[in-house]
Amino acid sequence: MKILMNKEDIERTLDRLAYQIMEKYANLDSIVLIGIVRRGVDLSNRLAKILSEKGKTKIQQGTLDISLYRDDWTSLTNIPELSASDIPFSIEGKHIILVDDVLYTGRTIRAAIEALQDYGRPSTIELLVLVDRGHRELPIFAAYVGKQINTAKLERVDVLLKERDGSDEVQLHLC
Repeated sequence: MKILMNKEDIERTLDRLAYQIMEKYANLDSIVLIGIVRRGVDLSNRLAKILSEKGKTKIQQGTLDISLYRDDWTSLTNIPELSASDIPFSIEGKHIILVDDVLYTGRTIRAAIEALQDYGRPSTIELLVLVDRGHRELPIFAAYVGKQINTAKLERVDVLLKERDGSDEVQLHLC
């Protein structure tokens, strides 16, 4: 196992990503952060806090469970653990920033975009990820990337967050 990011790296990266969002959107009232269940929600909560403090405005947030939109759910050996999506506002005309921990094949994001369509038609959908590890199977990219990591397909990237795992760290494992 190799540590790619520690607690300070993650904090600094989220701060930088928040500034990138603020540079693009002068009016933060027009954006909505949607965290993909599980760690995407934790990262979204942290980003919303940073943006709210720096932009002096409350950021609308939602959570999105994509389990039933996955294209592999019928072939999984374990039954997917379902969580409730929570988007308690209209997304019509909003600028959605989908937040996830790791971008890999792009299939999770495809499922998230499909799931979002059940809630309406936003003005734009952008993706923010803490780690982009490459190996895309679909033409999907992140507009905001915390760290680009070149990996082998036999490697695994694990994002640990204190809210869920007790500590902040990004690890690289050989499978």
